[in-house]
Amino acid sequence: MSRQEVVAAIGAALADVLEREVALTEETRLFDDLRLDSSSVLELLMIVEDATGITVDPEDLDIDYLRSVRSFADYVESRQAVR
Repeated sequence: MSRQEVVAAIGAALADVLEREVALTEETRLFDDLRLDSSSVLELLMIVEDATGITVDPEDLDIDYLRSVRSFADYVESRQAVR
């Protein structure tokens, strides 16, 4: 997947989780701007796993990967390289 496709998959997943359309950029902060909580993060992870084919172990996921769309997209891309 290209970077643009990864960011689009994250955007679609966030729209599902938040049950509304979200206008986002890579600078959008997941907790501060979108008000995600722990249960919505888990739901986000599951949707992104399905959309991108990666596997995420929430126990090993560092909070820094979830600071912004950019940091999460970086994480997803790094997981794609592992597949």
